[in-house]
This record gives sequence, structure tokens and C-alpha cells, in this order.
Amino acid sequence: MRTILFIHQSADLYGSDKTLLYLVNAVKEEMKPIVIIPENGPLVEELKKIDIEYFISPVVKISRQLFTISGILKLPFHIFKSVRNLKKVLGNHKIDIIHSNTLAVFLGAFYSRKHKIKHIWHVHEIIKHPKIVAKVYPYLVNIFSDKVVFNSIASQNQMLKINPKLNKKSLVIHNGLERNKSFLKPKERKLIRERLFDLINDSSIIIGLVGRINKHKGQFLLLETFEKLKKEHLENIYLLFIGSTTVEQKFLLDHLNEEIKKRNLSNIVKIIDFQKDIWKYYDCLDIVAVPTTDPEPFGLVALEGMLSRKAVIAANHGGLKEIVLDNKTGFLFKPNDVSDLKKLLDTIIKNKNLMNSFGEEGEKRAKSIFSLNSYIVKFKDLYYSF
Repeated sequence: MRTILFIHQSADLYGSDKTLLYLVNAVKEEMKPIVIIPENGPLVEELKKIDIEYFISPVVKISRQLFTISGILKLPFHIFKSVRNLKKVLGNHKIDIIHSNTLAVFLGAFYSRKHKIKHIWHVHEIIKHPKIVAKVYPYLVNIFSDKVVFNSIASQNQMLKINPKLNKKSLVIHNGLERNKSFLKPKERKLIRERLFDLINDSSIIIGLVGRINKHKGQFLLLETFEKLKKEHLENIYLLFIGSTTVEQKFLLDHLNEEIKKRNLSNIVKIIDFQKDIWKYYDCLDIVAVPTTDPEPFGLVALEGMLSRKAVIAANHGGLKEIVLDNKTGFLFKPNDVSDLKKLLDTIIKNKNLMNSFGEEGEKRAKSIFSLNSYIVKFKDLYYSF
């Protein structure tokens, strides 16, 4: 049985965290997965539930602090310490393949080179800034990888245009997903919606944005758009943000709350924390918005919305263009354009038949093109190719 070492950047349960969880759970009958993460968190609890061996250890995580003079000077010592620590925690485990799950971790690159282990770098990012990092990364990935997996054509193209030589060792495996929870019954849905918003009724429309609160997910863009919709006398609509932020970026959550209060929208705009059982909250939404201000490498939230039979409106860039079929499973709007987003939201809100059609077609597309089974089979084939 092959042993695969998965090295990951966090212990949350957002996009790349979920795809990792699905993958290790699916391969554990044929291979032995071991997961390395830098901290405790919700992902740890999920790994325990499915009996996956894991270790908490430094992963040489890339951050903006690394590109300071102090960070650069400390990097060699950080690498040495992390590689040595990983060797210690692994003990007698013989590793056959290392799977670095995101560009943010460098431990797999160095450990695989030192111990002559096959290395797969799984790219979940589109890096454009800082520019020096965007230019250097494709060459580093090429040097330190035996195979490079991109989660979308968009993430692949971003690197290939800088270093075309990567094409020889790269392939695209779109994220796959399945909905493992039944849909809420009408009474259950109504109860949750009423707990979220006091004055809501059966004809009310809830627009939802699911994702970490940061500068790139588009919470402030959507809030501005929502306010304009309300000012034009569009009644009975609500906005729900689902997600948390990092400790370092808590100021963004505070700022978002301040903006909601300043605009007098507190009764119809709510923020709730990250939810483990996210499917029941998708069931309470009517429209799923993915208004990312920078290109999204994939866009798992759009896929979750489609599997929940919701109309999806997403920014027309990055991997989202590969998921959402414009005017078929939802709408694609001009990125960062409040006017275009407002116009298309208005169209969906005023046309219930269109909203339902988008949801039905979206579910069909998600199940046929982005199935979890297809995702797992492609990775198993890759592991067995070594």
C-alpha cells in the first residue's frame, strides 16, 4: 500500500481544506494518507472522524512577512528546522509520494528533494501580486515538482504564460464535490430563515455570500450593490454573509459591521460565523453570490450553490468562468462592477421562473461535470502513475 504525505497550509474548512478532506477520505481504502497541518482547527476534527493520521508541524508557509529582509534572513533556518521536525514526527513511515496542497506551503518541495521522494504540487491559487512573487513561482514550481496539478484552466494559464515549460508536467483536475445532505423540509427552512431575519416571509429573497471575510471575496462590493437595490424600492430582499476571518484580519469584520450599521441595514443584512453544516444554510438562500474582486482560482462556493439548486451570480473571471454557464446556470457579471451586478441581481429577483431554472440547470451541470467521483478517479490514476 502506497503512503501519501499531504502537506496543507491550514486547519480551516474552506475551499482547499474541503477538497483535501474529500480526497484523503476517498483514497484511504487503497492507500495510506498522512496529513501535515501547521495548527489545530476544524479540519483536525474532521480528520479524526474519518480516522486519518495527521501531525501538526511547521510547513514553511509563504506569507507577505516572508518577503521582508528579516523574513528572508530567517528562511534558511526555518526550512532546516521544519524539514528536521517533519522527519522526526514521521518516524519510521516510508513516504512514497508527497502531495503539497496549495502553493502556500514549501515544506513538501524541500523535503521531497532532500529525501528523493516524488512530489506533486497542487495549485489552488492565481498569484498576480506581488509581481516578483508571481514571476518567480512558476520557475520554483517547475524545479521542485514531478507533477503539477491545477484546479482550473485559469490557474494553469496564469503560470504557463510565465513559464511555458511547466506544460510538460502539468494537468488540470477540476475540484469535485457531492452534496451529502438531504434538502431541508419547508418547515425546517422556514424556521432557520426566521431565526436569521425577524420580518422575513415565504416570498422574501435572501442573497448569500459564503466565504472567508477578506479583501478579495467581495463582501463590500456586494453590500454596496445591495444598498442600491434597496434604494430603488426593491422590497423584501435580505443579505446574508456566512464566514469568519483570521485573527490578523479581524479589522475587516469590524469594518463590515460598521458599514452595515452606517447604511442602516442591520435588520436586513446579517453576518454569521463559519458553519460546519453549511448545506442547510444554502437551502435557506435564494441566490448565491460569488463577487470576488480578484480572479478566483476555482470557486467551490459556486459549485456548492449549484448542488443546492440555487441561482448563482459570479464575477466573470478566473475559474468561475469554467463553472457557471452565463444565462444557463446563473449570471456572470463584469468583475468589480456594481452597476452590472445590480442589474443582473435585479433580473433574477424579479423573475422567479428564471431563478428556478438556473437552480435546476446548475445542479445538472455540477453533477455531470464536477462530480466528486471524477475528481477522485483522476487523482488515483495520477498516484498510480508513479
